[in-house]
Amino acid sequence: MKVKVQGARTVNITGEYIKLDSLLKFASIASTGGEAKFIIQNGDVLVGKEVCTSRGKKIRPGSVVRVGNDVILIKSKTI
Repeated sequence: MKVKVQGARTVNITGEYIKLDSLLKFASIASTGGEAKFIIQNGDVLVGKEVCTSRGKKIRPGSVVRVGNDVILIKSKTI
């Protein structure tokens, strides 16, 4: 299934998933783990169409994550 989101950044991951707090740091939305925790627990993150408040949420390829005006599309990096 192809997902097309206008204005989205693509983040390629090598594993099966990336945890939500790590994704926010990797995508430069949060500079520290504490900042990522605050953003997530504040209810500012949508995974798909649902608010996610779990830092350890496993984000898999094909997922769309929204934080404010930032939209991130997760893809699998083939080696």
